[in-house]
Amino acid sequence: MDVPDILRTDRVAAVVRAATVPDPRRVADTLAAGGVRLVEFTFTIPGVCEVLTAAGGGAAVIGAGTVLTAVDAHAAIDAGAQFVVTPAVIPAVAAACHERGVPVLLGAYTPGEVLEAHRLGSAAVKLFPASTGGPGHLKNMRGPFPQIEFVPSGGISVANAAAFLEAGAIAVFAGSDLISPAMVEGEQYDLIARNAKAFTAAVARN
Repeated sequence: MDVPDILRTDRVAAVVRAATVPDPRRVADTLAAGGVRLVEFTFTIPGVCEVLTAAGGGAAVIGAGTVLTAVDAHAAIDAGAQFVVTPAVIPAVAAACHERGVPVLLGAYTPGEVLEAHRLGSAAVKLFPASTGGPGHLKNMRGPFPQIEFVPSGGISVANAAAFLEAGAIAVFAGSDLISPAMVEGEQYDLIARNAKAFTAAVARN
């Protein structure tokens, strides 16, 4: 399946931020085993390209997040990133990803940004920061843009994930409530596994 298909199926993806990632492959495989197959490692991680390469080859689909430039997009893809995520509408990143045949999820918040991200070929539009407007903001966006698929990110928790899906998201991107920097740096794989299962249960279709 392609990235949007996995998002529609799993309904949750992971955003990994940490000062260090001792075992990227184990982080990714632990999340995938818990039902969270899309794993985004952000460019705020020191040496993220090495992390991306080390994380690949397992059950997870590995992506690069917080990508701000075309140079970083190419570097991430060279390192093995299978999808790219941005925090804003960045045409140069979109162009680089299309050139390489890798799906990009552009960040947007306002109607104008959402429309621009869609026109630039975003595989789905990352509504960011999701917690600012909550599920109501997403529901309002779905009115004029029923043809656009949204994936909220920023402030997503087990408690509110289902509400965003009910408001029209195809999936959510979960960060620290799913996998915190302390869990990654402390190699707390049992806790990561439990959190992944909790999130997949929270977003499961009734």
